[in-house]
Amino acid sequence: MAKNIKTNVMRILDKAGIEYKVLQYPHGKEAVEGNEVARLMGQNPAQVFKTLVAKGKSGEFFVFDIPVNSQLNLKKAACAVGEKNLEMTHVKDLVKICGYARGNVSPIGMKSDFTTVFDISALDFDIIYISAGKIGFQIEAAPNELIKFIGAKTESIV
Repeated sequence: MAKNIKTNVMRILDKAGIEYKVLQYPHGKEAVEGNEVARLMGQNPAQVFKTLVAKGKSGEFFVFDIPVNSQLNLKKAACAVGEKNLEMTHVKDLVKICGYARGNVSPIGMKSDFTTVFDISALDFDIIYISAGKIGFQIEAAPNELIKFIGAKTESIV
């Protein structure tokens, strides 16, 4: 790990005793598209999960984790969280809502505890990859442990 970088996500996982590995990928100052992150890490895109934030008709925010090579199905996602419909959160609002900027969003360490749903496909793998909360860093961990720790549920949302 470069220069002993420790993100908030890593500190939270350490404190909880969750086993994980840190992976790095080359990057510039801007966010790197999810499929490119998978390619740069040499990982299967179906195992690399991106974290999306959406707002329900109720005004409540929700977090969805899906493979980087997939698109969130807003109807399935809304059904999974008991909303009539959802709209994606605008990139410019991410920091204000969850504390992370585009490319850094992780389901761990957000400003608030949001209802979180992982696509059911996460359970197809022994390990998955999520953002470590900083561009250039990913966490490798067992999906069952991550999902349980976050208090997330799994549904088909892609």
